[in-house]
Amino acid sequence: MREWLVAGAIIQNDDGLLLVQNLRRGGVSDWTPPGGVIESSERQSIREGLRREVTEETGLEIVSWGPLLYEVETEAPGLGWIMRAQVWQVEAVAGELQVGNDPDGIVVDAKYVPVNECTDYLDSTHAWVSEPLLEWLDAAVESAERYRFRLEHQAAGPARIVRL
Repeated sequence: MREWLVAGAIIQNDDGLLLVQNLRRGGVSDWTPPGGVIESSERQSIREGLRREVTEETGLEIVSWGPLLYEVETEAPGLGWIMRAQVWQVEAVAGELQVGNDPDGIVVDAKYVPVNECTDYLDSTHAWVSEPLLEWLDAAVESAERYRFRLEHQAAGPARIVRL
């Protein structure tokens, strides 16, 4: 099984929650909090890897951290991978929001979205991203809660995401 470690940043201001638009294979796009894969050399300090991802995707520099908000584990046995994610609150950022420096070329837009509009933006992303985040925004999540999902391939039709 291939394993990925991913980290996400929850950054809010008076305008709302910072989301980035990701252009995926096949021209499909979705909105997520900034973040991404933490390189093996960064595993000793996940937040440093997340700091790099946030700067690459948004141009913002993280000034101060909040707590670890929640963790997510998603397994896809049919595809041979497991993804583990940590989602951190960011207390303060510096700089100006800008896109175009993502070396992966995935992030094509970024903006602060009013919290009451986040459901519409997150509708296009995977449940393992949207469900924990929306529960946290609704204040239904206690600090450092764990979520588990499984991606199940179907004989016909699209894969199904099951919350465990």
